[in-house]
Amino acid sequence: MSSDILFSPFTLKSLVLPNRIVMAPMTRGLAPEGIPGALHAEYYRRRAEGGVGLILTEGTVIDRPASRNMPGIPFFHGDAALAGWSGVVDAVHAAGGRIAPQIWHTGSTRARGEWTPEAPVESPSGLVGPEDPRGNTMTLEDIADTVAAFARAAADAKRLGFDTVELHGAHGYLIDQFFWPGTNTRTDAFGGATIGERSRFAAEAVKAVRAAVGPDFPLILRVSQWKQQDYAARLATSPQQMTEWLAPLVEAGVDILHCSQRRFWEPEFAEIDGADGLNFAGWAKKLTGAATISVGSVGLDGDFFGAFGGQGSGAAALDNLHQRLEREEFDLIAVGRVLISDADWANKVRTGQTDALQGFKAADLATLA
Repeated sequence: MSSDILFSPFTLKSLVLPNRIVMAPMTRGLAPEGIPGALHAEYYRRRAEGGVGLILTEGTVIDRPASRNMPGIPFFHGDAALAGWSGVVDAVHAAGGRIAPQIWHTGSTRARGEWTPEAPVESPSGLVGPEDPRGNTMTLEDIADTVAAFARAAADAKRLGFDTVELHGAHGYLIDQFFWPGTNTRTDAFGGATIGERSRFAAEAVKAVRAAVGPDFPLILRVSQWKQQDYAARLATSPQQMTEWLAPLVEAGVDILHCSQRRFWEPEFAEIDGADGLNFAGWAKKLTGAATISVGSVGLDGDFFGAFGGQGSGAAALDNLHQRLEREEFDLIAVGRVLISDADWANKVRTGQTDALQGFKAADLATLA
């Protein structure tokens, strides 16, 4: 099938992309002292030269104690880190690319024994999973300070020249821990029995970010049903629940929902529309009217676990992707691990060089190549 749709332009507010391919954010953990440097600038520049329409950086953390869960994750605060990110932006723009930072707080996911009483991890209810205590329950002051930190980071992203910004609200990290009843047992205004009630923290963060960046700077929010703590978790088991979850976030100021699922070709509600039904991003777009990014094992022969077993480029699955884009099920598609090993993946797909596509190699995680 022709890949013309994959390489058609996309425009939303001030964001103008040459194609529909997004580089998914992927943790690299290779920023000494939290400072991105020349290696990061070259790493992202090569993906821009390789034809990616929009680069989403690895998660980079806001200014909160214990906001990162591993050493080597970059900061998005402090003069040195922001200067490093400025160099990344300049390198990507020089290559004709577009780039956004993924702004992150990892919540209580740091492993036990890797945090101290002076900087304990924080989460909605002091839980890392259902009935699994870890760290501190956030006070209302903690929540307010965290919302403000997200807003400062987004404002810095705009000031540094990034083209858009993404908040990480997925995969069992802080924002997602507010969504998930397994980690949010609060009885105040930031908890509740329904997903709509538990979305208040995310909505407050989105409103603060929107106020900080103004009306024309695009805002992306990454969301997921699954968690690293529970791959089978589901926040919304019906379209009605999904609307209660996502519609208030779009109303608060989200322009693009980045809908993470393990396999993009799987229907979100197969019981409603069958095996060929809309995926997560398709339902999110239908229910909210927002633009959406789909993601999940693009460029791999199987799901993302198979990537670490050396599976290949999955060229045959591209037909399914093209069909979904043609019928406007979603707007953009994020490509993850394969871009770590093949910076030119997008250009190869555009020029029909599917035989030259390289599969992901786990050894490549050790370097910024």
